Amino acid sequence: QLQLMESGGGLVQSGGSLTLSCQASGPIFSITSMGWYRQAPEKERELVATIAKNGDTHYAEAVKGRFTISRDYAKVSLQMNSLKPEDTARYYCTTNLKTYAWVKADDFWGQGTQVTVSS
Repeated sequence: QLQLMESGGGLVQSGGSLTLSCQASGPIFSITSMGWYRQAPEKERELVATIAKNGDTHYAEAVKGRFTISRDYAKVSLQMNSLKPEDTARYYCTTNLKTYAWVKADDFWGQGTQVTVSS
């Protein structure tokens, strides 16, 4: 069974840094993309950053220049610098991959890790 395990969340002061990591484990045939979303209380889940199989990255406007996404096969990391109180949210790792050659690619989600930025 494919699982995503996130780590690295926590409490940090405004202007500080955190690094989130997410390790995919289980049957993996090929990975199309990996990324991070976040959801603040009473708000919809929103895209933070994604990284494609070819290394192309995409960032939300709100985090451009402050966050950096990287990937090492089945592990994706999110380096977050210059954190702001508005970055406070639960951060979810996601991946689109094929578990076996004969199945279609599907989306998988982690349980999330909390990031809290104090002012």
